Amino acid sequence: MEWMAETEARRADPRTLWPDVRAVVMLGLNYGPETDPRALLAEPDRGAISVYAQNRDYHDVIKGKLKLLAGRLAARSGAEVKVFVDTAPLMEKPLAAAAGIGWQGKHTNLVSRAFGSWLFLGAILTALPLQPDEPERDHCGSCRACLDACPTGAFPAPYQIDARRCISYLTIEHAGPIPAEFRAAMGNRIYGCDDCLAACPWNKFAQAGAEMKLKARPDLAAPRLAELAILDDAAFRALFSGSPVKRIGRDRFLRNVLIAIGNSGDGSLVPHVVARLDDSAAIVRGAAIWALGRLDPARAAAEARSRIAGELDDDVCAEWLALSPSEPSSPPPSCRR
Repeated sequence: MEWMAETEARRADPRTLWPDVRAVVMLGLNYGPETDPRALLAEPDRGAISVYAQNRDYHDVIKGKLKLLAGRLAARSGAEVKVFVDTAPLMEKPLAAAAGIGWQGKHTNLVSRAFGSWLFLGAILTALPLQPDEPERDHCGSCRACLDACPTGAFPAPYQIDARRCISYLTIEHAGPIPAEFRAAMGNRIYGCDDCLAACPWNKFAQAGAEMKLKARPDLAAPRLAELAILDDAAFRALFSGSPVKRIGRDRFLRNVLIAIGNSGDGSLVPHVVARLDDSAAIVRGAAIWALGRLDPARAAAEARSRIAGELDDDVCAEWLALSPSEPSSPPPSCRR
């Protein structure tokens, strides 16, 4: 996530994006789920996809709505406008707080008194001078439900997040193997994590304005891991067409699915895991090795003995070596170099 440091100076002031801006109009779209998404964590044969990614890519949905509204503003005022949806170095959450939509909670996301923690944000920059709204004050109080809900301890302090420990970062932004220390904590989360958002007590108001809510696609609400594990690139692209999940690519997604399978405890999924040991993508092979070691240690050790010498990737080799401790009287196993 080097882009955060690279764009720090530009994010400090919207005028670095557009010198003529005189006001920022911030808007939110409710995507609150009908039920607590954490209930799916108790179904290990299913994959948990973050609520925001269970429909069309929010960038596309919100940008269309913003352009319509911005066009009306420009037509009535004659002032130039520009729209942004998480596509430029713009501090949406502090701006939304300054605009009175909500406040930045202890989980670092925006919290609204009307919609809880379930808001997409978009911005309209305009050359039209507008009277600012009153900012919203922090209503978190002594509550720490979001901090305590994090399965990997990604909050070193309230209002601070260590992305390197965050399941959303690990399953979406992180390109390599999932660090071993976080794999079990991932459970069946295969794209993002909603735990800190779902724990927020302000969510009890999130059903307000439900007629404007972005609702989930049924086929992405609780997909079966067995069906996801067999996806090739074409099938992956077809299933997630129009979804933000598509942006991480089939290989990174299958890595997440295999970690979830390893956490499932379901031995019937072993054939799907073994099939991925020959996958062309190293991060998929590596995750399959770990999953097999969890579901069938004896089979994993046998596969390691027959496969380890032919492996060229260092990360995959390390996964095999973790399953292949050498005997005191034998030379240690090694991968081909």
